Amino acid sequence: TLHAAGHRVAVIADETRPLLQGSRLTAWELIRSGVPCTVIADGMAASRLRRGDVTCVIVGADRIAANGDVANKIGTYGLALAARAHGVPFYVAAPSSTVDLATPDGSAIPIEERGAEEVAGWRGVRAAPEDAGIWNPAFDVTPAEMVTAIITDTGVHKPGQVAIGHRLSERALQATGQQAHIDRERQPQSVQCLRP
Repeated sequence: TLHAAGHRVAVIADETRPLLQGSRLTAWELIRSGVPCTVIADGMAASRLRRGDVTCVIVGADRIAANGDVANKIGTYGLALAARAHGVPFYVAAPSSTVDLATPDGSAIPIEERGAEEVAGWRGVRAAPEDAGIWNPAFDVTPAEMVTAIITDTGVHKPGQVAIGHRLSERALQATGQQAHIDRERQPQSVQCLRP
């Protein structure tokens, strides 16, 4: 939106290992939209933030707990730590449907562990020694206190107020006769982050 309005915008996209969604999807969408984009390896993010030329970090979310804790692609928590260390605001941008009022905080979100082959090698060629253990969580949880604000289709919320904002937007939609963003009867009681 900023780019379309004529503002100078440049994005640095983490590649998001091991599945590389940042380079395969995020960078593709940005370039297709005409937004200048530079892809970096995930391990480079802290060093890039240290240079001082990044004005904010924006990540997505697969699940936002009622207290504002955020579950997202693995590496998000590390990026939040690096942003905090360098005084860079850390924003979460996600549809309001990711807000899960039935989940009190991030500790209640089950984290999927994916296959070892995604980390042990690439495209069928193993790089890690056969006897090396592999840990491959698909997501991590960033605590609400590390999030500057949560941006949804219902507005911009402080992490501790995301539940209040979500409830108010549901009531407003229901009052106007429109369908609410979350259908409570369809929402699972136990929410698990799905594969990206």
